[in-house]
Amino acid sequence: MCPMVSLTEFTRTLVPGSTRLKEAEAEVARLRQRVKAERQQSNDLKRELKRAKRGVQKLRAQVAALEDEVLDTRLPEDVAATVRGVRAEHLTYLPITHLSTLASTVLDIEADGIPGALVEAGTARGGSAIVMAAAKAPTRPMYVYDVFAQIPPPSDRDGADVHERYETIAAGKARGVGGELYYGYRDDLYREVSESFARHGVAPETSNVQLVKGLFQDTIDLDEPIALAHLDGDWYESTMTCLERIAPLISPGGRIVLDDYYAWSGCRGAVDDYLAEHPGFRREARGRLHLVREG
Repeated sequence: MCPMVSLTEFTRTLVPGSTRLKEAEAEVARLRQRVKAERQQSNDLKRELKRAKRGVQKLRAQVAALEDEVLDTRLPEDVAATVRGVRAEHLTYLPITHLSTLASTVLDIEADGIPGALVEAGTARGGSAIVMAAAKAPTRPMYVYDVFAQIPPPSDRDGADVHERYETIAAGKARGVGGELYYGYRDDLYREVSESFARHGVAPETSNVQLVKGLFQDTIDLDEPIALAHLDGDWYESTMTCLERIAPLISPGGRIVLDDYYAWSGCRGAVDDYLAEHPGFRREARGRLHLVREG
């Protein structure tokens, strides 16, 4: 252990030509060189970051161009315009390619003449439901279920990933698409969604669309065939409620699209548990998990 030296004694050693002063001067020189090198490294990293940002911007532009090509080749222009419109307004978390697949699925159901209503359970700001409404025949009924408020809490059937996500939401720290206000924090989401439907040419009152506000267990009570159900319930209990009340009504050749199967453990567990007890559905991976009713 080095002996303690008082400040006065130490300063007396720092006389011109002393060993202690030379060591101090050398240390200062080394520190200056280190600071200079770190500043140079920082400048290099800043330049690299700028180059990376420019590269990301170019890639985003290329992706946008490719997405437009996909829409132009797969969808009628009016439906493609709706897809672009809801994405531009940040009305959905779905990427444009998955919206395109959802719209194409509705168009296929119309072309194949599969009977039944369309259902969306869990609509957030309404973007995907608006696309479905734009693609369906005007006479086909559609039901859109949501609490139109903050999402209900998960249960003990959900995993740690779900509970962590809910803690973020409950703490007011969730962010919406494009950095906008998260949909669960909005004051009158029902009105916003209704106005968005109208703004994109599929006003509920003229397009055979019903917006149904409330918890799934309190509102989903259908007794008619369903051609397509888009389920976006996130957690175990909400997904299981939807499956129990909707899956038995799916017409042969109709399908259920599970938005969160690959995203949240609760949804995945509910789907796997339901299918283990209820055969008759074929799985298809089309960006999201599709369950096709056989028969």
